Amino acid sequence: MTNIYYVETDATHTNSFVFDIPEGHDCWLLVITQTPALFLVNGEIKEYPAHSAIFYQPHQKIYYRACGEKYINDWLRFDSNEPFVTETMIPRGIPFSIAEPEYCHNLFQLLVTEHSFNKGYSDSSIDYLLRILFNKLLESYFQTEISPHYYNLIKLRTEIYTNPSYNWNVSKMSEYIHLSPGYLQTLYKNTFGISCIDDVIISRIRLAKEYLMHGTYTIAEIAFRCGYNNVEHFCRQFKQKTGLTPGRFRNRLASPIYELQTTSQ
Repeated sequence: MTNIYYVETDATHTNSFVFDIPEGHDCWLLVITQTPALFLVNGEIKEYPAHSAIFYQPHQKIYYRACGEKYINDWLRFDSNEPFVTETMIPRGIPFSIAEPEYCHNLFQLLVTEHSFNKGYSDSSIDYLLRILFNKLLESYFQTEISPHYYNLIKLRTEIYTNPSYNWNVSKMSEYIHLSPGYLQTLYKNTFGISCIDDVIISRIRLAKEYLMHGTYTIAEIAFRCGYNNVEHFCRQFKQKTGLTPGRFRNRLASPIYELQTTSQ
């Protein structure tokens, strides 16, 4: 069972802000920064970058403060006896970088809504949101490295998969995150294990499959909706990635054998 005492997003403070609780809280405290901050870690005050998370257990000494013109964070004070909290591998009192800060910020905003309005299913909604949040924290903690450009690369990749039909090319992608084309391609491949152009193609083929499976558009209409000005080019790339032409892919979906296979799984 989990009980939230208070949750806040975009909490903003001046450069004189200090949070010093020598005996800690009687409950758990989770903080995610939006600006750089100073934390007391193993007896030393160290500076950590924006998008750092720190998780304090009950009665653990808490100390952090601003180190710039202002300090902004999201924070959550709560009780819980759930194993995903009490037995988590997330370290206590040691900051680490968040891989997807915007995603985590959105989860905090949803937690504020559920906690504030206390609707009929708020308890279960809060539980699910917290589980997702802690999963994201674990993913971040076990990620080996988060480069200075990582957050911009995540935004770019999200934009690609959100808008696969956009006329993406290396030049436009590099302008989007203010990097040279060559440097972007190297960083993107090293970060995600795939080239940025191949990622665009995969996002488009993914959308095309959805149209082929559940839409009534013609192949030409699907090609256009997925960002292709040339139907032959679309068909060629689709076959390269799936082993089938769009037409054969659609026909296979409509066959009784396919229906039997999918219903028996």
